[in-house]
Amino acid sequence: MAVVVQAIHYTSRPRDWHALAVVLGLTPAGAPDDVWSEFEGDGILAIHGVDAGDVLDGTTDIHLLVDDLDGVAAALEGVADVSRSVLEDVGLLVSAQAASGVRVTASAGAREAVGGMLIQPIWYDTDTVPVRAVLEAAGLRPRIASDSGTWMDFTAPSGGSVAFHAAQEAGVVLGMEYAGDVEALQRRLEASHLSAEIVDEAYNRTLLVDTPDGTKLWINGAMTDLYGYRRAGA
Repeated sequence: MAVVVQAIHYTSRPRDWHALAVVLGLTPAGAPDDVWSEFEGDGILAIHGVDAGDVLDGTTDIHLLVDDLDGVAAALEGVADVSRSVLEDVGLLVSAQAASGVRVTASAGAREAVGGMLIQPIWYDTDTVPVRAVLEAAGLRPRIASDSGTWMDFTAPSGGSVAFHAAQEAGVVLGMEYAGDVEALQRRLEASHLSAEIVDEAYNRTLLVDTPDGTKLWINGAMTDLYGYRRAGA
């Protein structure tokens, strides 16, 4: 089954996000515009322009592009509250809402990722069990989990990833993972007058990038030391 993760980020500053996406090494899928633009890496970042003050401004949705929408919908019905709607220019949209209120949507149109920066929206929730149930039903598979149970990430067959992070409140934020030289990426951002800070984490180094929304984008370095973590099946 083909499934690719598409993180949809809503912003009132779409052009600034377009510039940031290019500096991060993502490839525009067509000419960007102020309403909807897609940037490809290992997964897809979609930038959805909204008005300033819109309740969605600065938020991120987890969306999946799949090749068997009926099959994914049927699998999700066993683990989440599933609804269907039809959107102009999208067609059938399947929405799966977990008990915590976090929603994962899916539509037809899967394609293979081009590779590079890993698109990895982070699903914050109190418990990994319902998160894992929804993501596995949608065709994603566990990759790395912390021994403490506070982190688990999942990869899609055709590109992209979704991570679970334990938290007291449920929600979704945009995240990414970079397998290259984090310091070189920081220099590239700063050369484009974009602010970024490197912090040392137990698992690797993380780049905190100031976004056009006034928030921080966490770009985790790919894990090379699994102390305190384990790969799926290990």
